[in-house]
Amino acid sequence: MKLVAGLGNPGRQYAGTRHNVGFDVVERLATRHAGAFEAAPIDAARQTRWRRGGTGDDVWLVEPLTFMNLSGEAIGGLARYYRIDPADLLVICDDVALPLGRLRVRGEGSDGGHNGLKSVAAHLGTSAYPRLRIGVGRGDERRDLADHVLSRFEADERDRMASAVERAADAVEVWVESGLEPAMRTYNRWDASADADANNAPGA
Repeated sequence: MKLVAGLGNPGRQYAGTRHNVGFDVVERLATRHAGAFEAAPIDAARQTRWRRGGTGDDVWLVEPLTFMNLSGEAIGGLARYYRIDPADLLVICDDVALPLGRLRVRGEGSDGGHNGLKSVAAHLGTSAYPRLRIGVGRGDERRDLADHVLSRFEADERDRMASAVERAADAVEVWVESGLEPAMRTYNRWDASADADANNAPGA
């Protein structure tokens, strides 16, 4: 059994914001492989099951329904409920330190100032769990960071982020099917701008 958790804030007012790209990826995966979300067996989370069949482990796709800085409550609770080792948990989140649309897969590391990752590490008791960060850019350095991550993407950013969400879902599939190293090798080099430019080319 594996668990893939996208981070974000619940509520329609947060849909489509930079902080919610983790939700966007998990929902894309649910469209590809699973179905409707339902209440999880612990409070403040919803989930859907990606049934892989054969000898492959099933995957729970999860969205915590706490706010971002309490994400670990739901993820840690589900990891314990399903007896999932940290190595079989993948957390997806935004990253203001990465250029817009850039992906970064890692097997462990610091929270980098991300409150959701900080909460997950606190509730797991370790920072040695895989994570997939999606660059949302920093924008104007004079703008308050909280305001930036709770903002929606500008019109000229949307194609790039749509490509990034698709490729992030692809990266999760590679992690599930083949493991961490192939996902890192393939997607840490990928550049969202190339896809966005191709999609906008004449005749595309």
